Amino acid sequence: MVDRRAQLLSATAHLEAPLGIVDDDALAANADDLVRRAGGVPIRVATKSVRVRSVVEEVLHRPGFAGVMTYSLAESVWLSDLGHDDVLLAYPSVSRASLHDLAAEEQRLAAITVMVDSTDHLDLVGSVLGSGHPTIRVCLDVDASLRLGPLHLGARRSPVHPAEEAERLARAVAERPGFALVGLMFYDAQIAGVPDSSPAVRLMKRRSAAELVDRRAAVVAAVGRHAELEIVNAGGTGSLHVVGDDPVLTELTAGSGLFAPTLFDGYAGFSPRPAGYYALDVVRRPAADLATLFSGGFIASGPTGASRAPTPVWPDGLALTRAEGAGEVQTPVRGAGAGTLAVGDRVLMRHAKAGEMCERLAEVARVDADGTARVVPTYRGEGRVFG
Repeated sequence: MVDRRAQLLSATAHLEAPLGIVDDDALAANADDLVRRAGGVPIRVATKSVRVRSVVEEVLHRPGFAGVMTYSLAESVWLSDLGHDDVLLAYPSVSRASLHDLAAEEQRLAAITVMVDSTDHLDLVGSVLGSGHPTIRVCLDVDASLRLGPLHLGARRSPVHPAEEAERLARAVAERPGFALVGLMFYDAQIAGVPDSSPAVRLMKRRSAAELVDRRAAVVAAVGRHAELEIVNAGGTGSLHVVGDDPVLTELTAGSGLFAPTLFDGYAGFSPRPAGYYALDVVRRPAADLATLFSGGFIASGPTGASRAPTPVWPDGLALTRAEGAGEVQTPVRGAGAGTLAVGDRVLMRHAKAGEMCERLAEVARVDADGTARVVPTYRGEGRVFG
């Protein structure tokens, strides 16, 4: 039986490296598994974890997916102009040019919901667009972290945590002309983004999930006194099966689970198939157990450490060297697998995160189940770099 990783390299051997590769068969299986774990709750596609428009748009045609969650207001405007009519911006924006672009077209105003977590964001919009600006749809980002005394377990995002703070902000939005409060978002990074690495981590996740069920209900009730909520969003790839049965939620979000980078290898509740790769050429053989690859230093964001480095996965028996790791121009790999490699051969790598790989590449090759490859542009290949 042919190893799928070898088939991916064979199908793309005619293309120049460094080359992004998407295994469409694994991608489809992962999409189906995300929908299964969501338990009937619609999934919004997180574009930052994909950054390939053809993948985003094809996933949205699958049952169980609806709408996109963007990471930049400029990206939101771009996607809206391309026909996306349900765009939730996950992070506050202070881009003056993008705010002007948003306000310039009725279709953009109807499609895009921007994120806020304080009246400072409302003030900035007013200072940029003037007091008579058209109505802008907004969503409140509510801190979903677990707080235990002085401990803060989760992402450092919104300052809004208890229901009382959320209601105060909701009241302020409702009283401010030019804004319509339509949504709430709760991103549980300490559940969705942390592998099940120990009993202590699993206990923390259970405790956090239980706390969030009660707090989300209180926040939704409090904010609902001041707004007609269309969106109550939560979750991520790592927590769909944990949060999906919360009755106050209208939707979940996932994106990384489509590509299944290495950071998702350590979860107990699901086992996605690797679907996102990149290929590098062997350019020299400095020793019998060493092969040097061109480029490859695609280090993931987050806390510096080995978990953010890419991983060579084909041929078997390769590892990065401690002295150099993955480099800007060259990446040495060593191990038993290196002895099988000749100059001009290729090594298949997996990235630690999902969409970040595509920021380094203009194209990816999408390989279907029978080994047929088609080349499509990434965001960068379309001339779009949003940060």
